[in-house]
Amino acid sequence: MSKRQLATVSIAVMVSFGLLFAAGCQNDAQTGAGVGVLGGALAGQLIGGDTRSTLIGAGVGAGAGYIVGNEMDKKKTEAKTQVEMNQLRSEMSNVTVNVTNSNGSKSQVLLRKQGVGYVGPRGEYYDHLPTDEELRPLYAF
Repeated sequence: MSKRQLATVSIAVMVSFGLLFAAGCQNDAQTGAGVGVLGGALAGQLIGGDTRSTLIGAGVGAGAGYIVGNEMDKKKTEAKTQVEMNQLRSEMSNVTVNVTNSNGSKSQVLLRKQGVGYVGPRGEYYDHLPTDEELRPLYAF
C-alpha cells in the first residue's frame, strides 16, 4: 500500500470514528472537540503529510472545537435560564383567590399583580388583594 493510500485509509477511519464519537456526545463542547479533532487531523495531514503534522492538527482542532462548542453551550444555558426566569416572574405576579359559589363549591379567580394592585380576569383593577366577598358578585354563580 502506498503512502498516499495509507493516508487516505487513515483519514477515512478517523472520520468514521469521529462520527461515532460525535453521536455520543452530551454537549456542544464535546461535539466541537470531536469535530475539531477530525478537521484538524485532516488539515494537518493535508498540510504536512506526516504523522506529526496530523497529530498537531488534531490537537489544535480539538482545542478550537471545544472552545466554540463550549460557547454554544453557554448561550443555550443563558437562554434556558432566561426562559425559566420569565416563567418564575409570571408565576410570582399571579394570585389565585377562591370564591365561594351559592352551592358551596369554589371557583378560582386568577388575578395578575400590577404595581401595588391587582387586575382581575375582566380587566377590573383593585388597589389591594380583593377578598372572596369582593369577587363573589362578579365571579361566583
